[in-house]
Amino acid sequence: MKKLMCAVVAGVLAMPVGAAPLCDDLGFAGLLAKCNRGETIKLTLASGQALGEDVQLQSGAYYKLEVTADGSAELAIEGPGFFRAIWMNEIVINKIEIRPMAIDSIEFDKAGTAELSFIAIKPGRHVIRIPGSTGDAQSITVSIQ
Repeated sequence: MKKLMCAVVAGVLAMPVGAAPLCDDLGFAGLLAKCNRGETIKLTLASGQALGEDVQLQSGAYYKLEVTADGSAELAIEGPGFFRAIWMNEIVINKIEIRPMAIDSIEFDKAGTAELSFIAIKPGRHVIRIPGSTGDAQSITVSIQ
C-alpha cells in the first residue's frame, strides 16, 4: 500500500502544471519579465457602446488592462470577483502610479485612460461590467486558466 501511495504521489508531481507562466526563463524580473507579458486588454467606456470583448488569460502571466473613457457619460467598471483573482501591480492615471492593495471599481467623471498592470492568479470566469447595466455589451467575461 505504501509503495502504491508513493507511486501515485510521484505520478501527480510529474504531471505538467497547467497554469505556467508564458516563458521558461523568467530571469531577475520574475513574473514581471517581458517574456511573461500577455496581450493588452482594452476596454472602452462610452455611452451606448460595447465595453469590449471576452478574454482568456493564463494564470501566472503578466497583463495590462487599459480602460479608456470618452467622456460621453459618467461611467465606471466593476468586477470584484476579477479584482480578487489577480495580483495588482499598479494603476497608472495621468502618469501617476498607484500601487493598491485591492480595488472594487474605477469610475470616470470625464474622458481619460487608466492602465492597470497585474498578474492573473485565480482560475475561473470573472465578469467586469458597467454597474447598473443589464445589456450583454456592457460586460465582458475574463477567463483565467
